[in-house]
Amino acid sequence: MENKRIGLLYIMPWLIGLLIFTIYPFVSSLILSFTNYNIINSPKFIGLSNYINMFHDNIFKTSLLATIEFVIITVPLKLIFSLLIAYILNFKLRGINFFRTAYYLPSILGGNVAIAVMWQFLFAQNGLVNQFLTLFHVKPVGWFSNGLGALFTISALRIWEFGSTMIIFLAGLKDIPQELYEAAAVDGAGKVRTFFNVTIPLLTPIIFFNLVMQLIQAFQEFNGPYLITNGGPLYKTYLLGMMIYDNSFKYFKMGYASAISWFLFIIIMIFTMFVFKSSKYWVFYSDEGGGES
Repeated sequence: MENKRIGLLYIMPWLIGLLIFTIYPFVSSLILSFTNYNIINSPKFIGLSNYINMFHDNIFKTSLLATIEFVIITVPLKLIFSLLIAYILNFKLRGINFFRTAYYLPSILGGNVAIAVMWQFLFAQNGLVNQFLTLFHVKPVGWFSNGLGALFTISALRIWEFGSTMIIFLAGLKDIPQELYEAAAVDGAGKVRTFFNVTIPLLTPIIFFNLVMQLIQAFQEFNGPYLITNGGPLYKTYLLGMMIYDNSFKYFKMGYASAISWFLFIIIMIFTMFVFKSSKYWVFYSDEGGGES
């Protein structure tokens, strides 16, 4: 009994933090989503009005579409790019630890205001990206003047922050037994065939984990549209994370912002459940003799 009390005492800071900073805000936001609340006055219960108004709000529809487009562009490209870089960095080369550190740094610096300013400079009308394109006789692109170009710039920033995903892939690659590569080589398999027939199947649990984590993060993206494009042009990069922020702290529509937050939560849950349900068809675990998960 004494040991249980001591154990409870050790985890008490975590329990208090869970209750105050996670469970309480979670439940409060659900309650507020059914109210009209502007922080100053007391919440007024209005039922499902916030949810009904949401689907009549053209800005919300544009924001939802932009968010889905952002996820579709960003998540697959980030997973592919980080996996390829991890595969290259898995080779035993001189100075490889330096390159691993260098490739990881963007994950730390990505949310920095200075990086956002640098990104704006890179994709400006006379920025380095357009200057590079002129070398191939391509006219300068107005990256921030059209929706697709602006969405590409914030997606590129998220993809550039591939370090954490790369490290997880790298750890998974190191767990693949070297004997399997040797057996594939004996059977005459080349590097490309070995990659797709040996490496990818054994990495599917890691791919599954990274896919879920990147889906959740991409749906909650805020830094890119807020710091680089400010949601423009014409709300084409006005992602739901930014819309929630504006309605909460700019327009003081806490009830409406809470309703959007819960709608976003439901979307993330649906996408995550779909990935979990589909995993039995493409995720394989080596401890089960290569059987399906």
